[in-house]
Amino acid sequence: MFKKIMSVTALVAAALSPSIVLAVDDALAPIHITANIPNKQFHVQPRNPDFGKDEYMYYNPVTYDLSTIRQTFDVKNTDGSVHAYIEGDYHLSNGRLRIPLRIFFNDVYLSQVPQEVVDDATSTPGTQVEMFIHASEYPISRIPGLYTANFTVIFDAVPRVIL
Repeated sequence: MFKKIMSVTALVAAALSPSIVLAVDDALAPIHITANIPNKQFHVQPRNPDFGKDEYMYYNPVTYDLSTIRQTFDVKNTDGSVHAYIEGDYHLSNGRLRIPLRIFFNDVYLSQVPQEVVDDATSTPGTQVEMFIHASEYPISRIPGLYTANFTVIFDAVPRVIL
């Protein structure tokens, strides 16, 4: 009888040992997921997530022009229109000379004054619009140097006006 109990105990110990050993090597990965789908939405985002980080305007020595920067944006405001304005100095500068930039969003010239760039009817379902940045007409053929510009375009969600 003792032999039977011993062999059963050995079998049980052998069966449990691997699970105990495996339990010591387990790794846990707790996951917490939350999803919030709002009934109202506002966003203005470039199609290229890297847009604005390092943009270049290339010089054409034949035409004396700088290339245009162009980017497509996804725009949506389910509760009204979208207005935009520029914050900062929107000129290319080499520290001594400045070349004015012209920034258009959805064919609307942007300045430091907020103005409507996408109307309520267009922004409610969402749309795609383009931003163009180009140097103003300027005699840049004889002013070499490295020019830079740093500015921010601010987009505002303007609520729908109900009369």
